[in-house]
This record gives sequence, C-alpha cells and structure tokens, in this order.
Amino acid sequence: MKKEVKPFVKWAGGKGQLIPRIDQLMSVAYNTAEIDTYVEPFVGGGAVLFWVLSQHQNIKHAVINDINQDLTTAYLVVRDNLKDLTTALSELQTEYLSKKEVDRAAFFLNIRDKFNKKDLSPVDNTACFIFLNKTCFNGLYRVNSKGKFNVPFGKYVNPTICDGTNLAACSNLLQNVDILCGDFSKTIKYANQNSLFYFDPPYKPLSKTSSFTSYAAGAFDDDEQIRLRDYCQQIDDSDGLFILSNSDVRQADSANSFFDDLYGAFKIHRVSASRMINSVATKRGNVSELLICNYE
Repeated sequence: MKKEVKPFVKWAGGKGQLIPRIDQLMSVAYNTAEIDTYVEPFVGGGAVLFWVLSQHQNIKHAVINDINQDLTTAYLVVRDNLKDLTTALSELQTEYLSKKEVDRAAFFLNIRDKFNKKDLSPVDNTACFIFLNKTCFNGLYRVNSKGKFNVPFGKYVNPTICDGTNLAACSNLLQNVDILCGDFSKTIKYANQNSLFYFDPPYKPLSKTSSFTSYAAGAFDDDEQIRLRDYCQQIDDSDGLFILSNSDVRQADSANSFFDDLYGAFKIHRVSASRMINSVATKRGNVSELLICNYE
C-alpha cells in the first residue's frame, strides 16, 4: 500500500472516513469488470480521488469535474503550475504568520475581498483560495447567492497554509487526470464497460434547517436529485459501473422513502459516518448515509 495523499483543501462532506467502505465496493467493481477509467463528476476536495489514484494501479485514466470554477482551477494549477503556486502560498504564509491576531483578521478580509473580485490569474486565485480554506472558520467553503465567498475569519494559531510536500504529491497524481468544470452530465461520454463512476453530490438535507449545499451559486434540489438518478441509469445502460453517496433521509423520518424509491432498481447500502459540518459542536455526530451502486 502506497502512502496516502491528502486533499489539498478541506471540503464540507468530505469522504475520508467512508473510504474503507467505498474501497470495498470498488474492489467488488474491479472483480466485476475490467475497470481502467475512474470518473468523479462531483470531485469536491478529492479524498476518494486521491485514494483511488494512489492505491489502485489498475486505474490508467481519471476524469474529474465540479461546478465550482475556483475549485477546478485549483486542481489545474496544482497539476500544471506547482512551482508558482507554492511560491505564492509560501509568501502568504510568511506574511500571515508574522502578524498579530487582530492584524491577521484584517489580512484575511483583504484576501477575501481580493478573491471575490474574480480578476486574478489562475495561480493567484488558487493561492487565495487555499489560503482562505486554511484560515477561514472551520475550513468551510461557502458562497452567497451572488457567488461570493463569505466565510468569516477562523482564528487558527498556526495553520499550515503551504504544505509543499503534499501539494507535490497531489500534483504528481493529477498528471494523468482530465479536469472539467461544469454540470455533472458532461462526463457521460466516459461511460462504458471499463469505467467506474463515483458520485458525491450535494446531499439532500435531513431537515429544512440542515441544508448546506452552497458550494456554488444555485441549489441542488429534488429535481436535481432525480436528474442525477436518470444519469446513473444512463451509465448503467452504457454498461458502466457507479457508486453514489447521499444522505439517509429515513434517519430523520422513517416514512421518507425518497431514495429507496428513487434508486429502487439498484443496490442500497446504509453506512455510519461522522459529520462535523454543523457549527454547533453538540449537533455533530454519527449519522446514517447511503452508498448506492449498480452491481453486487
């Protein structure tokens, strides 16, 4: 087993803790078909992506996509402009850590305003993106209805803003990865008997107050969940394999059969996961989540 490579950003709903269970399902997929292409249409922080690329040598080609342009730009920069990025991040880290806390907050807000103007080069945009991720409250990425990043200052004492070793490892793994930005449906051309898709879409909220889908302007509502199911059916019809994660809405309401009905033609696994997205610590804890696949 090779050394695990960590995502270079923290992302709400990251799948690091579910990797052992996802990996079990992937191992079954490899025994079911000759898989050589991995596709992740909602890549987010990439915990599963980096695990697959570092641990599964049968994967010769990978394709990732996300609707968040700042995120996909960051993947491109990490892949293609590592030296310039680490230089920019090192400069931000040195300046930030040299300041007192009251001055750090002002520096953070200045970088946030700079980032939100959307007139930076890809390298500078990514440096600001990673800096904000490492120094904002709880490491969240959230935007308002206008698409502006609005997470407040995080008050971390000694954050690692430039992790050059891990960035280099990420860059190395991304060399044979196609990086797309847009709607998940644009990845359909990769669906065939040798492909495995992993979907980690914005989760259906368990209640009206638990929604956290603001990774990009716009909402991923029930109509989008249904459209995603139809897309999974397309993959199945193309003889491709897929695994999909989502919330288990039956945990909050035992009569809610939304996903059981929606994915009734496929295999539904219920697994336990710890969710830390809530800003109120007492409301964090273990929840049931779904892993859905079209095999086994």
